Amino acid sequence: MKDLLITITKGLVNEPDAVSVDVDEPNEEGVIVYHLHVAEDDMGRVIGKQGRIAKAIRVVMRAAATRNDERISVEID
Repeated sequence: MKDLLITITKGLVNEPDAVSVDVDEPNEEGVIVYHLHVAEDDMGRVIGKQGRIAKAIRVVMRAAATRNDERISVEID
């Protein structure tokens, strides 16, 4: 899952070396939180107009997690 998020994000940004993902342990509800970090200049590219790209990334990640019987959340830091 972490590799999928990194692969999607690196295709969107100008500085792919600055992309990193931190993964939290599952919380009491069983949700795994992925924290996406990108360069300051690339934040707009990852979020998109009115958050459309960020929503699309979250949808793809949730769909992949459902196939693995996981519950996840993606936060862009």
